[in-house]
Amino acid sequence: MEKLLRRKIDSHLLAWKNNRDRKPLIIKGARQIGKTRSIEWFGNQNYQSVIQINFVEQPKFKNIFDDGFDVDTILKNISLLNPELKFIPGETLFFFDELQACPNCATSLKFFKLDGRFDVICSGSLMGINYREIESNSVGYKEDYEMHSLDFEEFLWAKGYTDDFTEELYQHMVDIKPLTDLQMDVLFNLFRDYATIGGMPEVVNTYIKNKNFSGTFAIQQQLLKDYEEDITKYVEGLDKAKVKAVYNHISTFLAKENKRFQITKIAKNARNRDYIGCAEWLSDAGVINICYCLNQPELPLKGNYDPKLYKIYYKDTGLLIASLDEEAQEDLRANKNLGTYKGAIYENIVGDMLVKQGYNLYYYNSDKPALEMDFFIRDGSSLIPVEVKANDNATVSLNNLLKEDKYPDIKYGIKLGYKNIGFNGQFYTFPYFLTFLLKRFVMRSR
Repeated sequence: MEKLLRRKIDSHLLAWKNNRDRKPLIIKGARQIGKTRSIEWFGNQNYQSVIQINFVEQPKFKNIFDDGFDVDTILKNISLLNPELKFIPGETLFFFDELQACPNCATSLKFFKLDGRFDVICSGSLMGINYREIESNSVGYKEDYEMHSLDFEEFLWAKGYTDDFTEELYQHMVDIKPLTDLQMDVLFNLFRDYATIGGMPEVVNTYIKNKNFSGTFAIQQQLLKDYEEDITKYVEGLDKAKVKAVYNHISTFLAKENKRFQITKIAKNARNRDYIGCAEWLSDAGVINICYCLNQPELPLKGNYDPKLYKIYYKDTGLLIASLDEEAQEDLRANKNLGTYKGAIYENIVGDMLVKQGYNLYYYNSDKPALEMDFFIRDGSSLIPVEVKANDNATVSLNNLLKEDKYPDIKYGIKLGYKNIGFNGQFYTFPYFLTFLLKRFVMRSR
């Protein structure tokens, strides 16, 4: 079996297997981000027997739980359907794919854990999984792992760069040591390519194979259509047309100056109360990232935001670009001019890179005083404003947040742009492509 891309989940799966007290593992994630491929590779490399069941492609296997959840009973029913499968205690991995199509499978995880003879990994599209139900069915007897499309470090791996290269970049940040002109040129070119194609494995593989953008746009367009079809297929309890309307208007609002998503401008007579839950559903499905507006730039972050004021970003920046008109796409691919879309592409990719590090997204906007900040993250004790600059304009809001005594939680800031590594005593300056190392950087002293 050919392993096409190195992924961060690879090391997580190995650590999970090496944990003697491991629980059944559920791999969460949007569709087509490489979940199945990674689990298949891991299973084939580490087990004598892999029992792979796809509840969408093999619906008859949904019935293996009909007689109860005793593991021996489940094994008997699996053997009825396929007598050639081998169950070797300690050397067998059960891989239940498309979990969303068989909720009973989630209930069985408790019994597999208590039995202890076999390892279990489940995966499925976030769109079709009711995780509240799964949690209630298997609380305390499972482990969750959220997988994303490729981050920039995984993209660098795909291009042939090593962990040593990443460590060198990180050390430059710690030492506040500027990168060389050559390093800046090479990495910015790689970053622009990554921003343009995004991190969906099929797209990245095509880009690596062809050594250019040929064929990538068609794949991205199909992914957008697949997501839209999935919305129609899986939305329950909400108006499907309204969920699709939110999804289809993301790039429209990102093109505006303040980028805030406004339900009232989606359609004639559209009201916020009629669209409650639509954006949250898309977020839970792994399709979008929501960035909420803070009430005040202070800790704590949770509970300190207005749920009615938010920006919506694509989960994968490549899909944002695929959603634009053809002229914009051609300009981006030919000229790599990421600044043409009112800074939306930079904000989208920075937001995605922060989410992939485990951050929730928050911004701040105030008229009195006039303050606007793209993102906030935190270290152990401080709130850290993160400004994303599409050009080299003045950093008025960042300076005001840092000099005002009324924001005691803010000790320093971070500015991301086409700038080299630096520190002026108030905020750090980093080039965009180093965003994937921010969490490690701000948490280094803990």
